[in-house]
Amino acid sequence: MRGNMNNMMRQVQKMQKQMAEAQEKLKDEVVEGTAGGGVVTVKANGHKEIVDVSIQPEAVDPEDVDMLQDLILAAVNDALSNADELVSKRLGKFTKGLNLPGF
Repeated sequence: MRGNMNNMMRQVQKMQKQMAEAQEKLKDEVVEGTAGGGVVTVKANGHKEIVDVSIQPEAVDPEDVDMLQDLILAAVNDALSNADELVSKRLGKFTKGLNLPGF
């Protein structure tokens, strides 16, 4: 019985290490969100940090700043949603069947 417990603890420790490594690698993975048919593009990494924003000149209309703000918000939200999907995809194998919120 004790040997089984030791084996299980080693497996849990190994899984924790693998999960930590996978979480660290997420910082280097980048997803993209777009709005307005691609006139606004936002890139985020797997840690949900915005790493790049690109705005095409045709999206900039001094008479309609509200539209540009809406496009930026939409692109950011799209990028963050894609980052959530990336995290779920990369870490889901570790949390499968555990019913943890956010995975």
